[in-house]
Amino acid sequence: MGESDMASLLAELDASGMAGLTRSFADDLEAAMAAEVGIEDDSDWSGVLCLGMGGSGAGGRFLKALADAEGGLPFVVWGDYGLPSWWGPEWLVLATSYSGNTEETLDGVREALESGGTVVGVCSGGQLAELLDGSDDSVSLAVPGGQMPRSAFGHILGTQLAACWALGLLAAPSGDERAAMVERLRAASADADLIDGDGMSETMARSIAGREVGIVAPTELGPAAYRFACQLNENSAAFAHPAEVPEMNHNEIVAWSAEDTSSRGLIAFTSDSTRSRARARMGWMLDNIETEIVWRIECEGSSLLERLLYAAHVTDWVSIALALLNGRDPSEMAAIDSLKVHLASIQ
Repeated sequence: MGESDMASLLAELDASGMAGLTRSFADDLEAAMAAEVGIEDDSDWSGVLCLGMGGSGAGGRFLKALADAEGGLPFVVWGDYGLPSWWGPEWLVLATSYSGNTEETLDGVREALESGGTVVGVCSGGQLAELLDGSDDSVSLAVPGGQMPRSAFGHILGTQLAACWALGLLAAPSGDERAAMVERLRAASADADLIDGDGMSETMARSIAGREVGIVAPTELGPAAYRFACQLNENSAAFAHPAEVPEMNHNEIVAWSAEDTSSRGLIAFTSDSTRSRARARMGWMLDNIETEIVWRIECEGSSLLERLLYAAHVTDWVSIALALLNGRDPSEMAAIDSLKVHLASIQ
């Protein structure tokens, strides 16, 4: 199967234009990061609680990784109803719901507002915008609507970053640094594209088709591994799960060392910027785990943000390729839609 076959499959199966939306990632990210969010510097918080589910919630994990590596405040990710028992109004709430109607996120936002909290919301409208527009101490930041949350990642994360930079919660790169990063991401996306790319996305997808996929990454790149697993779950309807080094070296590595690993595929995210001991652990695994399919993705970039974005985005193309090989529309999500209908019926 070659590029012409991929083009035919896209024409046949990609009814909602997932490939086109994926191509716009770098442009979306660039515009969102540069947007004027209208928020003044205010870093006098105990921490930031990131609310969000699914594709809307993924960005919180990236922000946490950046804060853990180079920030001055803790970022905690919350993917459930309500708020953790320890939360208080000295913690800023960053609530993200692409539709503005995610019920778990709305539940937490209502609790925060009722308890005197401050919420920065990221959404394309819906109930979240209505709630925050009616609050004196909170703000709603709009992102363009009309697509799936997972394909709007550039809009979402770019807006979250712009808000955190404006508030002084994370250190902002210079304009030149951002521009150079976006250009490199744009080039990497073109290489990974299923049309006029280098063919590696399709090759990887073909090799993992029909297999359960494990995605292993050093902790700092864990959010990208998590998102890749979710993209394989949702775009490709494939089983995949992420694991982080060093933690998985104390448990899951035993399963990878079992004799029969023929049904598994291992994908490892690596980077020269990772701690030397974590690199040694990753290297040992790649040399000693005897499974038929092993891929190593070197996460390129001059900053942790760029390495995370590179890893998360180039693998989007792999998930689309696998969906096409599986005969699926990468935008189709019947199970999620059916669950939402069921939940609406019992409210």
